[in-house]
Amino acid sequence: VEEITAKAEGFFGDTTEGLAKAIEKAFAEQGRPNGYIVGEEIAGAIGIGLRYGNGMLNRKRAKTRKVYWQGPSIGWDLGGNASKVFTLIYGLKSDDQLFQRYPGVDGSLYIAAGFGVSYQQSGNVILAPIRTGVGLRAGANVGYLHYGTKHSWLPF
Repeated sequence: VEEITAKAEGFFGDTTEGLAKAIEKAFAEQGRPNGYIVGEEIAGAIGIGLRYGNGMLNRKRAKTRKVYWQGPSIGWDLGGNASKVFTLIYGLKSDDQLFQRYPGVDGSLYIAAGFGVSYQQSGNVILAPIRTGVGLRAGANVGYLHYGTKHSWLPF
């Protein structure tokens, strides 16, 4: 837990109680991750939403690798935000397993800074994105994120 918390604190900045709680929650629910992504994303919605992000995949016994994600959503959701994202990865046996669609449900309230963790799963691979950001956005939605090796403006 300490190693991952230190990496996340280095990425997000100052140590905060909210970040430590988000990481502890993920560890309590999923155990020790076998990889993580540090990145950033932008998102917006007026009922129908879009999310685009990019970052670096880090694993102990593999080279650091650039990854991109994008996806649509639909729900009671309005506004926009820009976020830093630290994604814990569980059950990833090879980098190529990451590159697929991950369905999920998300709820957002961006008025003041804070940390939130959600889960996405496809097969045995579980992603736990921890986000903090700025913007004005509130709502809940259902959608998916597609992770890949190339940037795409098409969210599907």
